[in-house]
Amino acid sequence: MMLHVPQVLSPEQVRHIREVLDATDWVDGRHTVGDQGALVKRNRQLPEHSPVGARLGEIILAALKSNPLFFSAALPHRYMPPLFNCYEGGEHYGLHVDGSIRGVPGSAQSLRTDVSCTLFLTEPEDYEGGELVAVDTYGTHEVKLPAGDLILYPSTSLHRVEPVTQGARICSFFWVQSMIREAWKRSMLFELDQHIQRLRAKSGDSDEAVGFTAHYHNLIRLWAEI
Repeated sequence: MMLHVPQVLSPEQVRHIREVLDATDWVDGRHTVGDQGALVKRNRQLPEHSPVGARLGEIILAALKSNPLFFSAALPHRYMPPLFNCYEGGEHYGLHVDGSIRGVPGSAQSLRTDVSCTLFLTEPEDYEGGELVAVDTYGTHEVKLPAGDLILYPSTSLHRVEPVTQGARICSFFWVQSMIREAWKRSMLFELDQHIQRLRAKSGDSDEAVGFTAHYHNLIRLWAEI
């Protein structure tokens, strides 16, 4: 399941993050991938251990933790601290799949990458190219969202970033280890939760809404890995 989560960040938050990033030095993005990824990756990033990146990442994580749509889709257990990248002058990232396990910077912990997230920090009209293209069993999907909006998708998906031929594409990206490992189970729980919310909006906490809510939580109790 790919899901567009709108307005994760406010325009003021986006403006603040961009002002900080514009005054920060980038490094070669190949430092954060393995040998295979380095063959197809051409972009720049903030270093993984950047104090600036850590402070900006805290803003993003705080916004996500208060976003009910994101929580419903990702059912997060643990977060990878957000990273930041920049593409311009033809930079791109060829077709790849994200690594299954990543070390958490600044700790001895590792994280299983279940959900991949890209948070756009540049308005789509400010650059050409740079679409995130994900390939799954249902076809090819191109994504280019307004600044402050986020796309999430299963980390098992093959994906790429098209060359940026004009302007600069600046984003944050990170991974989530979900309470629910399998993507199809997360998708089913998300759809069930959305139906429950619509039912409650129409009829309040009716017997039916309470019953479906009980089934939702019992499925999480059955499937969750925490």
